[in-house]
Amino acid sequence: MSRMQAILALEDGVTFSGHGIGAPGQGVGEVVFNTAMTGYQEILTDPSYAGQLVTLTASHIGNTGVNSADTESGRIHCRGLIVRHYPRRHSSWRAEASLSDYLAEQGVQGIAGLDTRSLTIHLREHGAKNGCLMVGDRVDVEQALALARACRPMTGQDLASRVCCTEIHPWTEGTLDLSSGRFGASAGRHHVVCYDFGVKRNILRLLVDAGCRVTVVPARTPLEEVLALDPDGVLLSNGPGDPEPCGYAITAIRGLLERAVPTFGICLGHQLLALAAGARTLKMKFGHHGANHPVKDLDTGQVLITSQNHGFAVDEDSLPAQVIPTHRSLFDGTLQGIRIQGKPAMGFQGHPEASPGPHDLRGLFGRFVGMMAGTGEQGPGTREQGPGVGRGYTPDGQSRNLPDNFDRARAREQGPGAREQGPGVGRGYTPDGQS
Repeated sequence: MSRMQAILALEDGVTFSGHGIGAPGQGVGEVVFNTAMTGYQEILTDPSYAGQLVTLTASHIGNTGVNSADTESGRIHCRGLIVRHYPRRHSSWRAEASLSDYLAEQGVQGIAGLDTRSLTIHLREHGAKNGCLMVGDRVDVEQALALARACRPMTGQDLASRVCCTEIHPWTEGTLDLSSGRFGASAGRHHVVCYDFGVKRNILRLLVDAGCRVTVVPARTPLEEVLALDPDGVLLSNGPGDPEPCGYAITAIRGLLERAVPTFGICLGHQLLALAAGARTLKMKFGHHGANHPVKDLDTGQVLITSQNHGFAVDEDSLPAQVIPTHRSLFDGTLQGIRIQGKPAMGFQGHPEASPGPHDLRGLFGRFVGMMAGTGEQGPGTREQGPGVGRGYTPDGQSRNLPDNFDRARAREQGPGAREQGPGVGRGYTPDGQS
């Protein structure tokens, strides 16, 4: 195993040392933490992590190596990997290579032997920070600090158009059957066009499992080209970066809503759907990244354990009257789902396809199929909202006390028209974040 030196330098001057894994060099990006216990390969290859250095809080990473079947895209998208302990040997009947070799093959830096608990607490208290991960025979702390401070903030960046596919193409692969080693297939009753903003493969696989014929299109595909494909429904995929600069997508989604095309937005797609309907989005302080996030369905009262990966959120206080909240996080009260009244359109902030994570929300794909068939509901939480359900509602009947998972300062720096935000600014709060 490599014993290269490694250092992680944050823009605020805090540094962490360890030993290098993966490729020598430097990776620069926003440092975030993910609390999932499994699924490091899926996390590495999730396009939503483009532009970020990912800290995994699980203590042992790399135990099972890597394999070609568990990737969520064609390559690693994060800028670097930060772990506590990297084992000298991996062991799995499915392994094809070690994690370190996999990182090195794709030119991605990693650091091990770092106190991830201390780093996570720092990010939790002070917010996600830009950083530089430097790996090599020798590392330069001052250079790493300079690179971290020169890194462009995530706010204002359209990363979706950088990570998406470049050509329209079909997708026919369902989920993997481990016993046979084969991916499933389906004849496809409904034609779904997926806007690729950084789509994970498991989203496409679950659409195939649900009986859909899937066509994937690049993020900037004009609406007219999508409609010419004669879709029964359109899926707006997950993806990285800030949703607000994606004006091309917001314009296309407004056209879908005007034509009442069944539409399902996931993660970034959920945020873009909300923006198209007239809402605003906010930069979170440290975001949601993990596979154990409890979310409450405001219609049924059911609590669902979900997989999450996002640094922006829809501002519930900005929702127009026709946009109905359907789900809310029980960690911090942030909005997790919407439906648009009178339209066959719904969005969910988390990842119903998981990978990694629980499968509590896979039923949303069935609801989407029902919307396309004309027999299902228009979205999660479609029954008429009763007393206490909707704007201003708190899942436990108490005033919501959000932690400061919003970045007020960066919003103010954007100038007039910026997204106003702060600790708990939204329905049921005062501007200083008190309930």
